[in-house]
Amino acid sequence: MAKATLEQWRMFKAVVECGGFAGASAAVHKSQSTVHHAVQKLEAALQIKLLEVRGRKAFLTDSGKLILRRAEFLIQEASNIESVAISLSKGIENTLKIAVDEALPQAVLYQALVKTSELYPLLKIDLIENVPTSTNELLNNAVVDLAISSIPTFDISCDRLCDIEFIAVAHKEHVLHQHPEQLSFRDLKSHRQIIVRDLITHTRYNEGCSGTERLGLDMRWTVSHLRDAIDMVSQNLGFAWLPITHISYLIDNRTLKTLNLAQGATRALRLYLTCDDTDRLGPAAQEFKDQLKLIINKT
Repeated sequence: MAKATLEQWRMFKAVVECGGFAGASAAVHKSQSTVHHAVQKLEAALQIKLLEVRGRKAFLTDSGKLILRRAEFLIQEASNIESVAISLSKGIENTLKIAVDEALPQAVLYQALVKTSELYPLLKIDLIENVPTSTNELLNNAVVDLAISSIPTFDISCDRLCDIEFIAVAHKEHVLHQHPEQLSFRDLKSHRQIIVRDLITHTRYNEGCSGTERLGLDMRWTVSHLRDAIDMVSQNLGFAWLPITHISYLIDNRTLKTLNLAQGATRALRLYLTCDDTDRLGPAAQEFKDQLKLIINKT
């Protein structure tokens, strides 16, 4: 059986934070005598001196400092338990699982997650960087609650989220920048293109990023992640169509240069926000959806 109550620990902590019993009294909405009595009972139960009173100020003893650290953990855990209970009573989910296309700007994603977590601080976030073709499978098997993908699905909830602009770039020293005239797709045939796996099968992306494939180009390196493509192009290993939001700093510091294409230098990739059933989403997932759309509309 515990010798001290949680309320006594909270009053003890309030005295320390407020520097005395008068301030603690106002903070915990208890009379000063009640707070003083609670701390006295705590000291008697533990058989150690926690505070030293000098004038109107209360100071921690060495033992009190050690005990306070443990008490703060206890109080926080109690608060967490209460928060979990409130969440469960309101039907708030414990974990939000999201599949995210790498083309979505990270800053947008992170802002939406932070805003959602401010309202639901105990919410666990599980992010999956998925390839677009796996979206349906992830949703149908309930692996994720929401998916941000470049492939629309019309048999479930699917909302247009945003368009991501891609631009053709190469390292500043790439030989393509030495071409005397504007480049055509045919001029690209003898140069290596870096492509992100599975995006080459997407029609709208394919029109811009794999235009050279239609001309019989075989000099391609296919990678699984967008960050790998960016790294390879930055090391002058080939050219690629890459999202402007991800490489603007590399263009600004002149590591990369845009290709002087006569046409097709930029293309848009549309992203969709999908879920299996909007009505079955928990409040945290709904909040994330709203925050994501709000942030995108502001950018």
